[in-house]
Amino acid sequence: MGTHPFADRLLAHGLPTLSRGQPSTLQVNLGKRCNQACKHCHVDASPARTEAASRAVIDQIISLLSASPAIRTLDITGGAPELHPEFRRLVCAARALNLRVIDRCNLTILAEAGQEDTAEFLAKNQVEVVASLPCYGPDNVDAQRGDGVFSDSIDGLRKLNGLGYGDPGGPLVLNLVYNPIGPSLPPDQTQLEAAYKQRLMDDFDIRFNALFTITNMPIARFKRDLERRDGLDAYIKLLEENFNPSAVGPLMCRSLVSVGFEGGIFDCDFNQMLDLQADPAPKTIWDIENLGGMAGMPIATAAHCLGCTAGAGSSCGGALQ
Repeated sequence: MGTHPFADRLLAHGLPTLSRGQPSTLQVNLGKRCNQACKHCHVDASPARTEAASRAVIDQIISLLSASPAIRTLDITGGAPELHPEFRRLVCAARALNLRVIDRCNLTILAEAGQEDTAEFLAKNQVEVVASLPCYGPDNVDAQRGDGVFSDSIDGLRKLNGLGYGDPGGPLVLNLVYNPIGPSLPPDQTQLEAAYKQRLMDDFDIRFNALFTITNMPIARFKRDLERRDGLDAYIKLLEENFNPSAVGPLMCRSLVSVGFEGGIFDCDFNQMLDLQADPAPKTIWDIENLGGMAGMPIATAAHCLGCTAGAGSSCGGALQ
């Protein structure tokens, strides 16, 4: 018997409950402090938040990376991760281990006081930038992220381009992220990427490598907005009706381990925000010596998991299909 709509969909399609394969990515949320307060943010990040990973958490993450050869990618998120005082130390430690490092960047942070050399730091360390840009025009971006955010984002993209980010065949990778502005599924990723590349080049002479389309998850700030509009049930139904069984196999939780700013271990960033942990599984980064040991462990699921399997599927790396 299913216990929530996602479990019901698995059962209806004869699919087993989720379990983890070999972890290859460690995603770390450094905290909730951000210079923006976006309407769709599943982290509830904002300038008013102060929660942040301690030095002890950062030390243990570095130790775990050193002891976990199966982990080849460190994916750093927040909040605005660049605001964390240990961000650069963590990046340098991971690069010293020859890991691929991803910075989930909101672009506007590059113009904040104290961040004037952040873009240069990222380029020097060949950090892959995954940057949020919900549209190639100002209206949708400012409506979702705040007045003036689009203009500041374009400035950030120009700064990254000036350092070589987005150059075809170059070592500095710049990927953009699209989220729908409301309770709808993302459009076709390939077609939207082509439109983004054309418009951003024509209008602003900006280049980037790839576009990731990501479905808004019905949790945290976006969920509360749906509830205020009496639209949560309709959105869950939309996700359920568009369940794609072929998106279950490549779900990011099968190869990713998520760590919260307090050191808790989760199956993904969304479960982390819900404090939803699998059982049996290590609960904190101090409960495991090698992250590769998590292979085969169960994955905790709930209704919001429908967001990752609706339509073309959704992950931190964009569409799954």
